[in-house]
Amino acid sequence: MLPIILLSVFGIVLLFMGFLKSKVLLLPATLVFILAALATTFMDWGKTYLYFQNMLLTNNLAILFTTIVLLSAFMVVALSNSFIEDEQAQPAEYYALLLFSLVGAIMMISFENLIMLFVGVEILSVAMYVLAGSDKHSPRSNEAALKYFLMGAFATGIMLFGIALLYGATGTFVVSGIKSYVYTNAYGVSLLLYMGIILLLIGMLFKVSAAPFHFWTPDVYDGTPGLFTAFMSTVVKTAGFAALFRVLSVSFVGVYSFWWGTLAALTCLTLLIGNVTAVYQTSFKRMMAYSSISHAGYLLIGLTALGTQTKQALVFYSLAYSLATISAFGVLLVVSRQRQDTNGVNENFDAFNGLARQNPLLGFVMAVSMLSLAGIPLTAGFWGKFMIFTTAADKGIYWILVFAVLMSTVGIYYYFRVIIAMYFREGAAEPVKVAPFYRYVLIAATILTLVLGLAPGLLEGLV
Repeated sequence: MLPIILLSVFGIVLLFMGFLKSKVLLLPATLVFILAALATTFMDWGKTYLYFQNMLLTNNLAILFTTIVLLSAFMVVALSNSFIEDEQAQPAEYYALLLFSLVGAIMMISFENLIMLFVGVEILSVAMYVLAGSDKHSPRSNEAALKYFLMGAFATGIMLFGIALLYGATGTFVVSGIKSYVYTNAYGVSLLLYMGIILLLIGMLFKVSAAPFHFWTPDVYDGTPGLFTAFMSTVVKTAGFAALFRVLSVSFVGVYSFWWGTLAALTCLTLLIGNVTAVYQTSFKRMMAYSSISHAGYLLIGLTALGTQTKQALVFYSLAYSLATISAFGVLLVVSRQRQDTNGVNENFDAFNGLARQNPLLGFVMAVSMLSLAGIPLTAGFWGKFMIFTTAADKGIYWILVFAVLMSTVGIYYYFRVIIAMYFREGAAEPVKVAPFYRYVLIAATILTLVLGLAPGLLEGLV
C-alpha cells in the first residue's frame, strides 16, 4: 500500500517546507505529491494483495475508489491559489492536513480489518475537524468546527461500540471472518451481531450525511471555508460509501434480509429531506449541503439494492458527483470573492446574477455542473443516476425507484435556479477574472463530465 506510505511522508515534508520564506513551492509540491501517490496506486492493478498483517486489501475496486479520491483532492488543491496570495494563511499546514486526510480515506476504502476502518475514519475526521475551523476569525467557521467535532465524536463512539459488539459476536475483526461466521451460523446468529450492524451503520451513515444523521451538514458546510467544503463533500463521501459497500457486501451480505429494510427507509428519508429542504435555501452553499444529503440518498439506493451492478454504479456515480461538485465550488470560490456584499463573501444565489454575460466560461462550467447534479442527459450525472436506478430495478425494488425519480424532479428546480440567475438575470457590470491554471482545472472537470455523459462505457469492465 505504497500510496499510504508516500502520502504520510509527503505530509511531513510539507510541514517542514512551511519554514521556507516563500510559499510559492507549496502548491506545486502538493500537486506533485498527489500525482505521485496516484501513479503508484496503479502498480497493483489487476492483482489482489493483503498488506500490513492482512489489515488492508488492494484490488481493482479499491484502486478505482482511491483514484476518485486522489483525483478529487488534486482538483481541490489546484483551486487553492488564494492561500498563496493570503499573507495570513498557513498553506503548509493546510496542505499537510489534506494529505494526512487522504491517508485516512484510503484506509477506509481498502480496509480488511475493522480496526483499520476505525483508524482510517479517525485520521480523516480529525483532519477535517481542524480544516473546518481553519478560518479562525470567522464565528461561522469556529461554530462549524465545534459542531462537526462534537457530533463526529459521538458518531465515532457509536461506530466503535458497534465494532466491539461485532467482535463479541464473531470473535474477529476481519471482514471475511465475519462473513464466514454469518454463513456458518445462518440460523443462529448472535443478537450482538445485529446490534453491532445497526451501531456500525449509524456511525458510517453520519460520515456520509445520510438522514436522520445529517443535522451537522448544513451548518458545517456553510461555516467551513469553501475549498475545504468541496473536499469534504467529495473525498469524505466517496471514502464513506466505499467503506459502507465493503462491509455490507462482504461481512453482512448473509444477513441482507435484516438490514435492507432499515437502509431502504433511511434512503427515502434522506432523499426527501435533502431535496425538499434544498428548495427553499437562499445560500448556494447551504443548497449544496442539502444537495450532498440528497446524493447520499441516491448512493444508498445502490447499497439497498445490493447486487452485481452495484460496484460499477457506485464508482461511476461517485466520480460524476465529485467532478460536478468540484466545478460548482470552484466557480463559487471565484464569484464569492469578487462579488462581496456587506457581510464579506457573497455565497447567495444572487451572486451568480448575469455571470454568463461577464464570464461565459464560468457560466458554462457552472451550468454543466448543475445539469450533471440534476441528472440531465448528456452529462455524467445522468448515467450515474441511471446506473443507480438500474440496481433497484434489477432487485425488484420499484417503489424506491419511483420515489427517487420523483425526488429527482424536485432537484431539477433548485439546480436550475443557478442557471436562471446566470443567464436570465442582470448582475454586476464588472467581469469576473479567473487565473489561468484555475481555469484549466475547471475546464478539465467540465470536459470529463461531458465525456462521461457522451461515452459512459469508458469505465465499463474496470470493476
